[in-house]
Amino acid sequence: MQLSSLFTSLVATGDSLAGTALRLALGIMILPHGLQKTLGWFGGYGFKGTMGYLTGTVGAPWIFAFLAILAESVGGLMLIAGAGTRVAALGVGGVMLVAAAQHRANGFFMNWAGNQKGEGIEFHLLALGIVVALLILGGGRFSVDALLKK
Repeated sequence: MQLSSLFTSLVATGDSLAGTALRLALGIMILPHGLQKTLGWFGGYGFKGTMGYLTGTVGAPWIFAFLAILAESVGGLMLIAGAGTRVAALGVGGVMLVAAAQHRANGFFMNWAGNQKGEGIEFHLLALGIVVALLILGGGRFSVDALLKK
């Protein structure tokens, strides 16, 4: 496959407002998590603290920790802009798969009432559903991807 053909496939999108809504929802949800990890905003630990936690406590290889931080921060911005929507969604999907695996012992439900050990996987499954839809639909209307396909 030629590079131009691959690029065209990655940015291909319809004029759907559904893709736009899903892209914005996922981007607006994940970006604050990325800002916690990169800049320490919203009570986060910043880049150094997050890397230390992910590579030390969690035991993730540094490259996976780094990619997770990028997926949430840069990927969040990409989703909001609709630039490289499929690539950004795939990155967020990887983070959500790992997070779901880490939270599976806590069951299905979120911990709204604080009566279980931790958060369940329902949120991660919802995010993964959005990821799959974006992989199929693309960024939709009002996206950089839509401008690039013209």
